Amino acid sequence: MSMSNQERPTPRPGVMAIQAYVPGKSSAPGVAKVHKLSSNETPLGPSPRAVEAYRGVAGHLQDYPDGAATELRAAIGRAFGLDPERIVCGFGSDDLLTLLARAYLADGDEAIHTTHGFLVYPIATLATGAKPVVAAETNYTADVDAILAAVTERTRIVFLANPNNPTGTYLPFDEVKRLHRGLPPRVLLVLDAAYAEYVRRNDYEAGIELVATSENVVMCRTFSKVHGLAAVRLGWMYGPAHVVDAVNRIRGPFNVNAPASAAGIAAIGDTGHVERSVAHNDKWIAWLTTEIGKLGLTVTPSVANFILIHFPRALGRTAADADKLLTSRGLILRQVGAYGLPHALRMTVGSEEANRLVVAALVDFMAKPAAP
Repeated sequence: MSMSNQERPTPRPGVMAIQAYVPGKSSAPGVAKVHKLSSNETPLGPSPRAVEAYRGVAGHLQDYPDGAATELRAAIGRAFGLDPERIVCGFGSDDLLTLLARAYLADGDEAIHTTHGFLVYPIATLATGAKPVVAAETNYTADVDAILAAVTERTRIVFLANPNNPTGTYLPFDEVKRLHRGLPPRVLLVLDAAYAEYVRRNDYEAGIELVATSENVVMCRTFSKVHGLAAVRLGWMYGPAHVVDAVNRIRGPFNVNAPASAAGIAAIGDTGHVERSVAHNDKWIAWLTTEIGKLGLTVTPSVANFILIHFPRALGRTAADADKLLTSRGLILRQVGAYGLPHALRMTVGSEEANRLVVAALVDFMAKPAAP
């Protein structure tokens, strides 16, 4: 017996307006060796200490993990000089962004993100019945004045990725503070600092200071990038006590599994591994930006572990054409049309081999005669 649309269960308003998140591709059929440069994974992999700690939990998989992630929060607190009571851990930072949306958005509310902001922001917003509001960027960078101009009586959250994915741009701390000063106290400023460890700019701050002195600022971080633990899904949030209390009331009681927690504790303690990862990134992001720029392609200056490469619109020279050639050589970059950037590709800083292969492929690509 069939049901009509009126008789079957229907999702809440907003859900069917969501454009499902599509991760970067990870395979190139028919290619013997693939270099995946589409997901901003570190080429150095996780700390050996994290791998050992992860394996050490294997004999206790029958036991539930600590629902409060007590030891992990303590380790994060020691690393950053924070009160563990003001830290919440989650199943990746995406989990925490979604929890914040669930806790603070309702039907008819609004949440602001920038033009090329992380796709999870509108997804999390729409899932609550709230409306995502887009604030224009300037030169692929968040614009404080545009964000403040978008604030209305219905605004409840401002999501700011700093550095931003997929552009790699950032707001100096003075600008972040100016944004905060301009927001009504009822608006929660969510600073998504997933790539903070890679930034080497004197005017950058991930948000710890602002959270410590404010009642309406939260900072989210991840173990997926510089720590190389993307597979286990682990993130953390630092916020005011009242925000932490609200999030803890709605999060799953075991939203961080035991192997992930053990790996995270070991990873955050291995500062040498982090330093090596950052040093590798510093060297190769500069090299890639210079070498690709020599080919006549524009690269948006990036402070993260990826670059955004812009391609011409001429037939035979487009981002789609470049992606086809690169994929044929086992070099997987990220198409970013879903971010409103159909004429660009995002490239993760990879191993020396991968980086050199991409540049060599782009040399060949740009040397080919353009279509008439």
